[in-house]
Amino acid sequence: MRTQGGRPVSSGLKIVIADDHPLFRGALKQALASVAKDPIILEAGTFAQTKEVVAGCDDIDLVLLDLTMPGASGLSGLVAIRAINVGAPIMIVSAHDEVETIRRALDLGASGYISKSASMDEIRKAVQTVLDGGVHAPTDSELGTETDPEIADLIQRLHSLTPQQARVLSMIAEGLLNKQIAYELGVSEATVKAHVSAVLQKLNVDSRTQAVIQLSRIGTDTIVASAN
Repeated sequence: MRTQGGRPVSSGLKIVIADDHPLFRGALKQALASVAKDPIILEAGTFAQTKEVVAGCDDIDLVLLDLTMPGASGLSGLVAIRAINVGAPIMIVSAHDEVETIRRALDLGASGYISKSASMDEIRKAVQTVLDGGVHAPTDSELGTETDPEIADLIQRLHSLTPQQARVLSMIAEGLLNKQIAYELGVSEATVKAHVSAVLQKLNVDSRTQAVIQLSRIGTDTIVASAN
């Protein structure tokens, strides 16, 4: 066993549980205990905490992400987390289990999607599939293809963004100015301006406001629309 300062350090997988309900986080921790040996569990109850945790670790093996925790905006939150850590697989664990939401999450790069109403055994199997490098979707869902051509085009445009450009877009959506984005990313304002210009061009919009509106189309509004 590895040691640090004379103390034993867990050699298990590093997994982030991002959900605003402590009881559900506890249930997920119990489920993970039978999937991975001595997993290192990092918990976050808000989207801001999730971003901080994910940004602070470059060796995360899995992120279990709720779409509607405080500070999140549905699928746009997935875009933000993927941009922060492109190497960490993300599995959505959500109360929203509509086909459109599941399909769009997977199209946007999620490695898995499972409903909070699923049994712990189902969640364990889903987690194991993703940890093994696979993609999990509910077996009773016929996902098909995107029926809204504008959303399909938007998803492709978001895929064209580099991770840094996607981070800049997410920060613009949070209301940050170029100077603040530069500070957060540790780059110059000139670099941020170049990223902003690239984002606008790739999204085929003329302003930061229009870019935010485009991103919001895959946010909470999409989930709400799917539920109606």
